Amino acid sequence: MTNFINTLKKRRSIYTIGRDIDLSEKEVETLIRQAVKESPSAFNSQTSRVLILFGEAHEKLWEIVENTLEPLTPPEAFPNTQAKLAGFSAGVGTVLFFEDQAVVKSLQEQFALYADNFPVWAEHSTGIAQHSVWVALSEINIGASLQHYNPIIDQEVAETWELPKTWKLTGQMPFGSIESPAGEKEYMDDDARFMTFN
Repeated sequence: MTNFINTLKKRRSIYTIGRDIDLSEKEVETLIRQAVKESPSAFNSQTSRVLILFGEAHEKLWEIVENTLEPLTPPEAFPNTQAKLAGFSAGVGTVLFFEDQAVVKSLQEQFALYADNFPVWAEHSTGIAQHSVWVALSEINIGASLQHYNPIIDQEVAETWELPKTWKLTGQMPFGSIESPAGEKEYMDDDARFMTFN
């Protein structure tokens, strides 16, 4: 098995994270930037945008999520939600992923034949960027998970960090030291998933 496949296998959803990592914030930021820059996009459009939060900014994000969810969650269920969010906030930081809709719109105007495809391809781009960052973090033993509290937090996130109006939030990735490993991963039967012809 190749090192690449082993690296892919190492990437898991890690929900119990902490702040005991060996890298500096700058080193983590550089890794995330490189992973996104090397991720492919349709027409090399580079539609992905990233906001990296550490410290108080990281904690502020999960405070926003908690305050947004509280009125939307049954009171009896909210303590479990709070505990889950506190687990994310316990990490070192969070990566917020966006797709720049201004670029998508521009491509639609330039290449009318493919206009309907560009929003779909932008979703592909963000998925690839998210996976690239996730794998890069796991390779250096930093745990992460991918969350989706968009669109309910979109407006407050944009206002808090004064983001361009064209940035569409697509996911949130809290990360930190691995405080509890993921469980065994189950795989569906290959015969139900793959076909090969000669």
